[in-house]
Amino acid sequence: MTYRLYYWDGLQGRGEFVRLALEEAGADYIEVARGDEQDDLGTGAMIDVMNSKSEPYPPYAPPFLQDGDLIVSQTSNILFYLGPRLNLAPSVESLRYVANGLQLTIADMVTEAHDTHHPLASGMYYEEQKDAAKVRATDFIDHRIPKFMRYFERVLKQNPAGDTHMVGDTLTYVDLSMFQLIDALHYAFPRAMKHFGEHYPKLAALHDAVLKRPNVAAYLESDRRLPYNETCVFRHYPELDKDVR
Repeated sequence: MTYRLYYWDGLQGRGEFVRLALEEAGADYIEVARGDEQDDLGTGAMIDVMNSKSEPYPPYAPPFLQDGDLIVSQTSNILFYLGPRLNLAPSVESLRYVANGLQLTIADMVTEAHDTHHPLASGMYYEEQKDAAKVRATDFIDHRIPKFMRYFERVLKQNPAGDTHMVGDTLTYVDLSMFQLIDALHYAFPRAMKHFGEHYPKLAALHDAVLKRPNVAAYLESDRRLPYNETCVFRHYPELDKDVR
């Protein structure tokens, strides 16, 4: 059965973590808000699901995934559901919870990245909070990126199955999500990330290995891969970026 992915049209955002898993697995899916089916109503169809009175547990916000009658919301939860079905989860059940924990930690960092340009209120324009954004972005670059990345580098290095994957000895959705996180940070903070490979060589190697996977590479070259832009979670504002060593 075809998976139906719901996320805002024109944005990578948190939906990109789910897209990468679906693309790597070669799964059959459509993006409802992008009008991938003639009988879909684009973004309106997504809003209808969120506002549904007949759906007992409507999703709060995208991304959410529909598999038959089941609707699964929240990025980490979606990947926890899809992982075993797409052969992108550890085969050992206990490690699936480890993978989920890492994915939730990635989600924490994604939220902090978003808050660099919207530190006061999501309902305000960036231009209304630029001074606060500069303070938040400086702290994010100086303290939060290193703290998160030192942790992820250590997890990768200490993996008992080897330092090729974040969890276990085969590719999982966590590896794909780590690729996306690093890639997006390179877009948002190119100056701050200039020496990323020197500080975190194993994470950089993981990023490059995922980049070379045939399905991922084909997806990145396709029109299904939406470009980064300044209405999304990861935004590049030069005034928020800075050089670090």
